[in-house]
Amino acid sequence: MSRHMTQELHIVGGGMAGSEAAWQAAQMGVNVVIHEMRPKVETFAHRTGNLAEMVCSNSFRSDDDEQNAVGLLHWEMRAAGSLIMAMADKHRLPAGGALAVDRDPFSESVTDALLALPNVRVDAGEIDALPSDGHWIIATGPLTSASLGAAIQAETGAERLAFFDAIAPIVYADSINMDVAWMQSRYDKGETEAEQKAYLNCPMTKDQYEAFIDALLAADKTEFHEGETAGYFDGCLPIEVMAERGRETLRHGPMKPVGLTNAHKPDEKAYAVVQLRRDNALGTLYNIVGFQTKMKYGAQTQVFKMIPGLENASFARLGGIHRNTFINSPTLLDDQMRLRSKPNIRFAGQVTGVEGYVESAAMGLLAGRLAAAEILGQPRATVPLNTAMGALVHHITGGAEAKTFQPMNVNFGLFQPVDGLKGGRRGRKDRYKAYTDRAKAEWTEWLATQ
Repeated sequence: MSRHMTQELHIVGGGMAGSEAAWQAAQMGVNVVIHEMRPKVETFAHRTGNLAEMVCSNSFRSDDDEQNAVGLLHWEMRAAGSLIMAMADKHRLPAGGALAVDRDPFSESVTDALLALPNVRVDAGEIDALPSDGHWIIATGPLTSASLGAAIQAETGAERLAFFDAIAPIVYADSINMDVAWMQSRYDKGETEAEQKAYLNCPMTKDQYEAFIDALLAADKTEFHEGETAGYFDGCLPIEVMAERGRETLRHGPMKPVGLTNAHKPDEKAYAVVQLRRDNALGTLYNIVGFQTKMKYGAQTQVFKMIPGLENASFARLGGIHRNTFINSPTLLDDQMRLRSKPNIRFAGQVTGVEGYVESAAMGLLAGRLAAAEILGQPRATVPLNTAMGALVHHITGGAEAKTFQPMNVNFGLFQPVDGLKGGRRGRKDRYKAYTDRAKAEWTEWLATQ
């Protein structure tokens, strides 16, 4: 590899992490090459060749930066000039207190923004080996190709961890029976009327719920023969797996009826409620919230049409399940997110064992900044542990127990306790506000040194 090439940053994977890493490094003046195998090499889940294509959901979850860890992560990323957050804000959809995104315009905007930069180019094609020189970030996400996965496994000398990830179905809005369904966010959460009516709700009686559970448990499902020891990530369980844990599980999870009043029958309390969230700005598509599934396609249409209001539903996309892989980061990565055995390579995104769009993009943001600083010969200050970024990167690079390492969303359990709060049980709102105040101050100070 030429001397010139070693001064470029090569990023494998153009998802959330890869796109954010490319943006951050390019903003620091580094030449960036994004290696994206799509559309030449297709995956089970992706539909386009755009960068940062959203697959499983269109939600970035809570945007509350004072009482929620992922909301704090949003704040930190915005403060760092995140492309992913800027485009998410630009293409935001009403979703109560959550940040939901119009997925196709979002990914198109991310792609356009990166391709407009003179120091970024995209090379279509698959990288199937770990390079021995140059500066690289592996950000291939949960659908790492088999050949690159084998190369990672050969280098690390250990079995790659794996779990199954599921996708929820999407329904055409004009096929939903609005004589049964109604628009309302839980507890009418949201500052505007649009946010207070961001979700579409389908009510169930007890008999309807019991019949639905029976059909769900009896439905034909996709089974995997390879990697039978792989489990599921608890934050994205298929609804059938939840139902198998107890008949009331769904009613206390994605189908809980609390905080909702049936606009058609306000005096009747639903036994369970299925919620759908707008999936695009036009309001023509809705995804069924929390309804990740491994049911076969034929079974899905039969079972989901049992939901009141969806009896004539037409599906833009049915649910599905795929194998998700990630490395044992605590044993393999140093505190700069570099592979210990090949320090010219950093890892970022879901392949490191973080879970969620925002967490993946956040690790891309850090990896891009750290790699660019190394290329430019700039000092690399340690990311403050008391920030959401710091807590997450610490977890994957040494804070987690390697023997039991599993995918993790950002949460306040990863944060160091705040001094001065009396007792661990003092008001949760006070604790969370203290976490976020401290994080914002330390993150702001860290950014000022970069």
